[in-house]
Amino acid sequence: MQREYHRWHSPNLGRDMELLVFGHAGARVLVFPTRRGRFYDYENFGLVAALADRIEQGWLQLFCVDSIDSESIYNRYIGPSDRIRRHGQYEQYILNEVLPLSRLKNPQPFMISHGCSLGAYHALNIAFRHPQWFGKVVALSGRYDLSAPVAEFPSLFDTYYDDDIYFNTPNHFLPNLADGAVLEHLRRLDIVLTIGAEDPFLGSNLALSEALSAKQIPHELFVWSGRAHHPDDWHKMVQIYL
Repeated sequence: MQREYHRWHSPNLGRDMELLVFGHAGARVLVFPTRRGRFYDYENFGLVAALADRIEQGWLQLFCVDSIDSESIYNRYIGPSDRIRRHGQYEQYILNEVLPLSRLKNPQPFMISHGCSLGAYHALNIAFRHPQWFGKVVALSGRYDLSAPVAEFPSLFDTYYDDDIYFNTPNHFLPNLADGAVLEHLRRLDIVLTIGAEDPFLGSNLALSEALSAKQIPHELFVWSGRAHHPDDWHKMVQIYL
């Protein structure tokens, strides 16, 4: 399997960023890590190995990016307005640096946005905000409202709320979305959501599915037994849904 390591200084983030590329051809897959995760976690969790046949046969090419969650939405040393601002810079890094690299390496136009846990939030949020760049979203065990506390998981913005948080909260902006062009892009997306029946984020997924249905956006929501929020579960999920 072809494996490449890339590192460069990101002008959008003002720091060096790293990523791994697996494969040589096929649909490009933008892979976000889990909460405060690293670009090598997807490989270390065994998820690259779970997809090895498809990667080696040229069906999929993975672009596993790093996170800056500890500098943005999980950074308790800065205010919530600065957390979401830093998150916005990360989005610009993905859109203006990572996606062009992926297109340079692979002219295949079909792009999949994918992640597990908080990575599912990143994957779905960027695809819903910029659906013109994606053909599919595979979001496993995600939470799509970071502003509301759920079980043992606190709000990531304390009690603060502004337009930037609203427009980065799929559970909030999707029900009110009225832009016809954006809705048409979303309706052509292949959207796959998975969640465990005992996962604290089940309600977030059900609300998102309801909002998608209300906007006549086709999608699939698969509820797995148990919590289903572990690499062992994701091994099985990626083989089915990705």
